[in-house]
Amino acid sequence: MTTLVVIAKETIPGKVKTRLHPPLSLEQAADVAAAAIQDTLDVARRLPATRRVLLFDGNRKPVGSEDFDVIPQIGGDLDARLGALFDEVDGKTVLIGMDTPQVTVESLAPVFDAWTDDVDAWFGPANDGGFWALGLARPTGDLLRGVPMSRDDTGAHQLRRLADAGLSVRMLPELVDVDTIDDARLVAATAPDSRFAAALRHAKATATTTTTTNGVTRTTDPATEGVTS
Repeated sequence: MTTLVVIAKETIPGKVKTRLHPPLSLEQAADVAAAAIQDTLDVARRLPATRRVLLFDGNRKPVGSEDFDVIPQIGGDLDARLGALFDEVDGKTVLIGMDTPQVTVESLAPVFDAWTDDVDAWFGPANDGGFWALGLARPTGDLLRGVPMSRDDTGAHQLRRLADAGLSVRMLPELVDVDTIDDARLVAATAPDSRFAAALRHAKATATTTTTTNGVTRTTDPATEGVTS
C-alpha cells in the first residue's frame, strides 16, 4: 500500500514559472506550468497507488485532480511544508513535484514494484541539484525540516539527512527540472507528445516577432526557438 503525493500550486500568471519570463510572457509561463501539472497528474493516475494526494497551494484545483485527496500546503518555507506533509500521511509515501512533466510510469515503477522491507527511502535527483521524488517507508517530517531548499546542493543535503538517520536509500533516474527556457526546451524534446510540449509549441506560435533584413522578412520567436514543431 503506497500513497502518491503530487505537490503543486495554482498557476497564476506572475506566481509560477517566473524564471521563464522573459522570454515567455507571464501568461504563457502559467499555461506551461498548468500543462506540466496535468501531465504529472496523468502519470500519477496510471500508477498503482492506494491513495493519491494533491499537496496544493491555491484556491482553484488543477484540471485532472478531481479524484485526488487535497491537502492544503501550510505557510512557511518549503522544508516546513514538506515536513508537514510527511507528518500527516501514514505508511509508504512518495512525493513528486510538478516541474518534471516528462516523468513516466516507468520512472516510478521501482517504487511500486520493488519497495521491499529493506528499503527505507527512494530518492529521485534533479539535474539542478535538487530532487524530483522522495519516498519514505515510515514518513516523518523531521527528515525534511531544516534541509535548505531551492539550492544547487539541496539534493546532497537531503541525501545526507537520510543517511544520517540510518536509512537504506534506493535511487530513481535523474530528471531535468524545468527552471529555465533551456530546461523547458529539453523537456519538450524528451516528451514531444506531452501537454507540456504542446503548450510550449503554442507559445512559439503565438509569441513571434517579425524582422526584415536585406529585404527578407523572417518571423522568429527568440523565447522558444529550437522547440520542435
